[in-house]
Amino acid sequence: MENAKIINATIEFTDGNVINLELYPEYAPISVANFVGLAKAHFYDGLCFHRVIDGFMIQGGGFTWDERRGLIQKSANTIKGEFKSNGVNNPIKHEKGVISMARTMVKDSASSQFFICVADTPHLDGEYAAFGKCADEASIKVAVKYGKAKTGRWQQYSDIPFNPIVIKTVTVAE
Repeated sequence: MENAKIINATIEFTDGNVINLELYPEYAPISVANFVGLAKAHFYDGLCFHRVIDGFMIQGGGFTWDERRGLIQKSANTIKGEFKSNGVNNPIKHEKGVISMARTMVKDSASSQFFICVADTPHLDGEYAAFGKCADEASIKVAVKYGKAKTGRWQQYSDIPFNPIVIKTVTVAE
């Protein structure tokens, strides 16, 4: 996003991989502030990417994985959905590498969970709060690699990676 203020963030994984992000508070100030605040509070440390769909997206930020108990939810406060169908002019398109807030069918239900598109997903434009993108090609490659993970089901959840994709920490450089 040309001439937009950028906040840089990094998701570091326990396997040593890194995804570098550019966040755009000009277009999604609530989503960016929420993500930055949770990162600074170390909320994301130890959480996993619990849903990965090859050719679509990888989603994380709301669960830990325990070998005996499975997915364990970690909750955060909900925020306003910053997207067109919810009355917000957010021009960020859901292209490969874009990070966006996950939500339920309720437009203002986003909290801590986010997803990174591993392909262009224009059907999400105007319906989900995109708030940044991968900062470099290497970061997109990491997201795409995770998107190809073998997955299965656990209780009511599907598309869970067999080998957990765990966030070590998320850092923000302002």
